[in-house]
Amino acid sequence: MGKRPLKNRDISWLSFNERVLLEAANSDTPLLERLKFLAIFSSNLDEFFKVRVSRLRQLKSVDKPLRKGLISKPGKTLKSILKKIREQQDAFGQIFEDILNDLKSEGVFLKKRYELRASDKEYISKWFSQIASDCTVLKSKRLSDFKDGKIYLVLQSSETDFEVVYVPSDKHSRFIQLPGEGHQYIFLEDAIKLNVEKLFPTKKFRDGFAIKISRDAELYLEDDDTDIALVDVIHKALAKRKTGQPTRLLYDMKMPESLKDTLKKKWGLNELDMVLGGEYHNMSDFFSFPNPFPDKRLSYSEKLPLSHSMLTDNTSIFDVLLKKDQLVHFPYQEFGIIEHFIQSAALDENVTKIKMSLYRIAETSVLCDSLLLALKKGKEVVLFVEAQARFDEENNIKWGRVFEENGANVFFSVPQIKVHSKILMVERKGAEGIRRFAYIGTGNFNAKTAKLYCDHGLFTANTKITSDLYQVFAVLEKKRMVPKLKSLLVSPFNTRTSFLDLIENEIEQAKAGNQAKITLKMNSLEDSKMIKALYRASESGVKLRLLVRGFCCLVPKKPSELEPEEQPIHITSIIDRYLEHGRIYLFENGGNEKMYLGSADWMTRNLDHRVEVLTPILDKDIFKELKDILYIQLQDNVKARVVDAEDANKKVSFLNGTAQVRSQYAIYDYLKGK
Repeated sequence: MGKRPLKNRDISWLSFNERVLLEAANSDTPLLERLKFLAIFSSNLDEFFKVRVSRLRQLKSVDKPLRKGLISKPGKTLKSILKKIREQQDAFGQIFEDILNDLKSEGVFLKKRYELRASDKEYISKWFSQIASDCTVLKSKRLSDFKDGKIYLVLQSSETDFEVVYVPSDKHSRFIQLPGEGHQYIFLEDAIKLNVEKLFPTKKFRDGFAIKISRDAELYLEDDDTDIALVDVIHKALAKRKTGQPTRLLYDMKMPESLKDTLKKKWGLNELDMVLGGEYHNMSDFFSFPNPFPDKRLSYSEKLPLSHSMLTDNTSIFDVLLKKDQLVHFPYQEFGIIEHFIQSAALDENVTKIKMSLYRIAETSVLCDSLLLALKKGKEVVLFVEAQARFDEENNIKWGRVFEENGANVFFSVPQIKVHSKILMVERKGAEGIRRFAYIGTGNFNAKTAKLYCDHGLFTANTKITSDLYQVFAVLEKKRMVPKLKSLLVSPFNTRTSFLDLIENEIEQAKAGNQAKITLKMNSLEDSKMIKALYRASESGVKLRLLVRGFCCLVPKKPSELEPEEQPIHITSIIDRYLEHGRIYLFENGGNEKMYLGSADWMTRNLDHRVEVLTPILDKDIFKELKDILYIQLQDNVKARVVDAEDANKKVSFLNGTAQVRSQYAIYDYLKGK
């Protein structure tokens, strides 16, 4: 068996973001949704620079003897990344122009400043006079004065002289509507360019160019770096370095070389720090671009969340679960199901305890209000709040303090390990003593993201599951060091070994001449040990079918004469109106299939460095329902793209006579018919 390669995680991630860009380019996608895909691409890329590029730069900055312990060469990888991003930015610019042209045919105009009429300029001049004080001039022009991720205009007055103005998109709409007929808008920064004389009455400028600084999200090394000793050494080597150093200066491609060189010299930047961009930055603002024709199908037609046949406001959720497990699917069904469960627990006089993990908490939350109500009603509430949920730290800590002040027992995560599991347990007094009711899901307890992320969750009173979950909470409460588990897979305790055993079992089945198959759905596939086990399984005759939304470090063999779906390893990825976020793992097991659902991807951090919980699907009806949904996605031939060795992102081949399957819409119809 020859050694099989692994894809570079960051290069594979860029291939995922390219799939987002391809949705923006898709003429079948409504125009304003295409703009939103550009916004998603832009937002993804910003975070990528803050975290992943930051990491590479940190590794590149330490001494060479330390870097010898690394598998990849950070400098070489960084150059490959920036080359790929330049190619994507070029495509982004063309797609953006195409969308603007198509919007014109719909009567929506996003004008450039040179396209404005005299009356438009007069209107903008009066409008600008009212907001000019918000356009801060950076007098010192030190790089440390720049806010992370904000837009600035560099106004060039000579070869080497310039001024910098802050574009106040935090106080004013990025898109200014012009008066008159039609629906016409201009960018906020163009309004500033047209009126710079109001900011600098005695100065003349050649032109203005947008820039944006991206800074390190943190002094950052992933918690999935496998060589912990090396990580510790690098942390110490970097301990004295200032946090938040720039990882990117994004600049307008029209900026003259003389000005670019001036900025590099003044701010001590090098060529890798300077990233070529379009005329406009922060395209994530297109999430809020106005829709003047809500009835004209410039956006997706509305799909109202479905009610659940069993879990309704009119039923006792506890009585329902004592009879049978229940499965929920977001955003296809109402997130209010979970909110109702918490509220019911808060109001039920027989409920004594509520325990749950909170990874990303919404700023305002019905769920959190119900937890506060439970505390007022005298219930014991135990919460595990993730203090290190990247970019949500402040909000999570704020809510954690609120719960503490109201009497909850709040556990904040320790620095070495994150609580990423999506778990909830209620203890309730009954005729036969205490009964436990559990929820284990793939998505956060967040009503806002539940409208955008495709997730699944299991409600159950099955004692095989609830007794294990009781053990998990005991560990989180620091009452136990290690949980005693019989059914659940819980990281960092038994998830890895259990999955490896399941893979090994399929290998043995294949060697015995039995049908052997592994079907996996996850966000990311990165862990080298798991990938190597999948390689061994494939080479032993196990059929592998994978759905991986994001980056995938497994490299399928190069195409043969077989169709992709007939290959030993067939991987697809789906980008559509919702973000695929579920994790489902299905093993043939000699005809007695096993399926797991939960929070863990197959990344080293999810297997070894986070608290993750996956539940087996024990109820036969629930098993069928979840498998049906999984197989609908495997059949997607409208939005699915093949993940191959070349990262070509080709659409799934449409076989003659095969019906079109757009899986997200098909799942909605499937659930609607239940």
